Amino acid sequence: MTSQPAVDPDDIRRATKRIGRYVRRTPVIDHGDLVLKLELLQHAGSFKTRGAFNRVLGEVEVPAGGLLAASGGNHGAALSYVGHTLGVSVEIFMPSTSPDVKRRNIERFGARVEVISGYYDDAQAAADRRQAVTGAVQIHPYDHPATVAGQGTMAQELEQQVAGGIDTVVVAVGGGGFIAGQAAWFQDRVRVVSVEPETSQCLRAARIAGEPVEVDVAGVAADSLGARRLGAVPWTIVREYVDESVVVDDDAIRAAQRELWSEFRLVAEPGGAAALAALRSGAYVPAPGERVVVVVCGSNCDPATVTDESSP
Repeated sequence: MTSQPAVDPDDIRRATKRIGRYVRRTPVIDHGDLVLKLELLQHAGSFKTRGAFNRVLGEVEVPAGGLLAASGGNHGAALSYVGHTLGVSVEIFMPSTSPDVKRRNIERFGARVEVISGYYDDAQAAADRRQAVTGAVQIHPYDHPATVAGQGTMAQELEQQVAGGIDTVVVAVGGGGFIAGQAAWFQDRVRVVSVEPETSQCLRAARIAGEPVEVDVAGVAADSLGARRLGAVPWTIVREYVDESVVVDDDAIRAAQRELWSEFRLVAEPGGAAALAALRSGAYVPAPGERVVVVVCGSNCDPATVTDESSP
């Protein structure tokens, strides 16, 4: 017997009321045959701020140990921003494979950062050990209903912004919390397409296996999309409402970053540009007249890696 989807539209409506004063209403812009949702302009540089606020504001009481999380960078920056805004202490464990710019982004909002050798799962293990000592509330980046509902507030906002309706929304995937939020809102009303790097495919692997399974993680977007296993909470939604999963290679991701810079002077990190890469590489081909929204979901990278045309 399988469980019902862990988040529904009513959860997202409540999240919108809870976090509305704390998050930005990010813009949309037409880009030829596409609409871009510029969630990279959210506070702290990514959509993660929505889920972090909803999760923390839903807590009855934050203990003296404060808040704690493991993060490849974006969730850590979001939680650090939440802590700064609400006056709560925050400690973040991040993997050594994340870029330095993400550590600095976390620290600029006042959180303490501990860098752990390895990938996200190594940082998560360290965070678990630390929580046992401090008693802090651990805020998981994607595997909690309140976090997923917070991420889903973007979909509710997006539907209000796009005149004439949406046929398809294309979303990059790491551990699954973000796409689960969008899918929980749209359900069967809008086609939801997931995009993952060829070298990090936990959602696609779960769809093939019929349940979340371990995958290898590597590639240019591993710091933001490199989850080894799809979250259990996102899976309850993804299996019902994600219509198609596609993959892109690192070259396509880099090309999408360059397009966003050359066309709009937007600095998108690799994970933030992955959804656009799916359209530009042909990994996802819309039908004639299909109204497609591509979510540009993160900006936390060294600008020189995007703006310097000599960069690989």
